[in-house]
Amino acid sequence: MAWLKGIISITLLVSNTLFWGIPLILFSLLKVILPFPSMQRRLLGGLNRIASLWITGNNVWIRHWLKPEWRISIPDTLSRQRHWLVIANHRSWTDVFVMLYALHDHLPMPRFFIKRELIWVPVLGLAWWALEFPMMRRYSAAQLKRRPHLARHDLQATRKLLTQIDRTPVTIYNFAEGTRFTRTKHEQQQSPYRHLLKPRAGGCALVMTAMGHELSGIIDVTLDYRHGRTRFRDLLCGKSAVIDLRAGRRDIPDWMPGGDYLNDTHYRERFQAWINALWQEKDQQLSCTTDS
Repeated sequence: MAWLKGIISITLLVSNTLFWGIPLILFSLLKVILPFPSMQRRLLGGLNRIASLWITGNNVWIRHWLKPEWRISIPDTLSRQRHWLVIANHRSWTDVFVMLYALHDHLPMPRFFIKRELIWVPVLGLAWWALEFPMMRRYSAAQLKRRPHLARHDLQATRKLLTQIDRTPVTIYNFAEGTRFTRTKHEQQQSPYRHLLKPRAGGCALVMTAMGHELSGIIDVTLDYRHGRTRFRDLLCGKSAVIDLRAGRRDIPDWMPGGDYLNDTHYRERFQAWINALWQEKDQQLSCTTDS
């Protein structure tokens, strides 16, 4: 009766979203019409609490209704009172729910880099805007070559997070591959990694440029679906099976904060080499578990 479990899961997810969507919409409207700094801080705090309760509600029905077989390993040195950057590989929408399930009680409120087009998603798009998620535009290599200044739009979106640093701690989540893994994409990229797509350094570098000195560290997350299924519908139907999430804390290298990724060729190459080495370690880890 997996289909019935899936229907009930969708009902629980939608109900939780709509329930918290009502106060979220009210707070968002107030945020538009009351643009005073002190009020903005209070409203953002309220929005964060609403979002946190939405995540907690999802985790409750996942834990008690789906009862997933997720093996989670996280550091014991995390804090909800500090700022963090989380870097992860990406397989499906399931990744977001697994990471929030594993990390929500240990890290401050999440901020994901999201495509600007997603602002039109009902309820959630408004939430992402009100919570000041960095909205990223996607440009082709040809567009950037003709108009290099377009790349600065993403830097401006990232710098907007600096206004939140003084208000409340945040955790920035970045899927460095930029898209979900598929074998077709893997072949098209001619990826040098066995289990991963090529990582993009730009998102992480923009975070380090804008707010690297305020971050307490990098959380390196590896999602391993070796014994599980990646599709979100399998999660909703209770068929995701075993998924491993391994998180490790990494210190931020001294050279990394405050660099100019867009204009400093040496810094850009050094950052790309750093994330390539990180991805090589991640791929070796996945290869060892897959072959064992």
